Amino acid sequence: MKRIYLDHAATTPLDARVLKEMEPYFLENYGNASSLHSFGREAREAVEKSREAVAKILNAKPDEIVFNSGGTEGDNTALRGVIKASKTKRIVTSKIEHHAVEHTSKELEKEGAEVEFVEVDSEGFVDVAAIEKALAKETAIASIMHANNEIGTIEPIAEIGEMCREKGTIFHTDAVQSVGKEKIDVEKMNIDLLSASGHKFYGPKGVGFMYIKKGTKILPILHGGGHEKGMRSGTENVAGIVGLAKALEIAENEREKETAREKKLAERLVKGISEIGNSWVNGPEIGSKRLSNNINLGFDFVEGESMVFMMDEKGIACSTGSACSTKDLNPSHVLMAINLKPWKAHGSLRITTGRGTTEKDIDYAVESISEIVKRLREISPLRKGKDISKFEKGFEERHSH
Repeated sequence: MKRIYLDHAATTPLDARVLKEMEPYFLENYGNASSLHSFGREAREAVEKSREAVAKILNAKPDEIVFNSGGTEGDNTALRGVIKASKTKRIVTSKIEHHAVEHTSKELEKEGAEVEFVEVDSEGFVDVAAIEKALAKETAIASIMHANNEIGTIEPIAEIGEMCREKGTIFHTDAVQSVGKEKIDVEKMNIDLLSASGHKFYGPKGVGFMYIKKGTKILPILHGGGHEKGMRSGTENVAGIVGLAKALEIAENEREKETAREKKLAERLVKGISEIGNSWVNGPEIGSKRLSNNINLGFDFVEGESMVFMMDEKGIACSTGSACSTKDLNPSHVLMAINLKPWKAHGSLRITTGRGTTEKDIDYAVESISEIVKRLREISPLRKGKDISKFEKGFEERHSH
């Protein structure tokens, strides 16, 4: 059976060029980067070379890059580390953040912090005026993601970062989805803290990095041997770090060309889907302030989970939203935040393309989606000629728990 992977927001395949770069650090140069002998020095040299490569791409200083296990650890470190170091226990964030920010903020709230969740509009853009108003109250940290993992919305973080600078608030951005896809300049974008994860840009899983602007008041949340200048204790994953840096270099070199190609694929998909009635795109228009590879579709009278399973039977991998919450039967908090009704939010399908995606793959996806939507609507509780309110009421009753 044909197998097509259209879930690159969840993870990406390891680039063969990255694997080749990593291999010596599994088999030959396997020393601990903290050891003083030649094996250790070779490992340390590889780590520092990788740090320089990542810093250069972000317009940061090498000692502002801290390697870790990925985006979730980075988000936790940013929020917990700043609150731990600050006398002001107040956080400003948005209603569409990844669970690593959302849930950490709520946990900190239970521990005594004050958290304000700012609204977004119907396309997922944060209300900048509301953020400015929220920052009028002394705030330790504001955390606004660069690009949303479910609907691809690219937020105006440079403007938000500037507001934070004026108010003396530390600004963190979860850039897990945007690193390698969008141009990021931490200085021009007024970023103090940034989280990223290697497996989102064709690097290895289990390794990521944080950008921590020099002078930012933040304390570590992991303690041990004092690795990464005391900010992240734990033996460095040398092979993973080397792979991450190589993957990011490749992504940056190919970014503009790949973005243009993926934009055309997105337009092709949306054009094909437009022929299906009662369907729409969640988030900004394709080609606007949106990740080029993200297409979040909505369909009336079907449930996304059913579509995912039926697409899988046809050999197509996609999702209803974040891979971190696909086992949760509640509607997506992102889609609810953009004011979709619960039954409309349940009818979503996220397609995220990648380097290996072809026009033929998109055409097959369109054909499959059209067929599946038709089949599901035929068995939908809503029958032709009946009042849509009955369907809506029935759906809400089934999901009210």
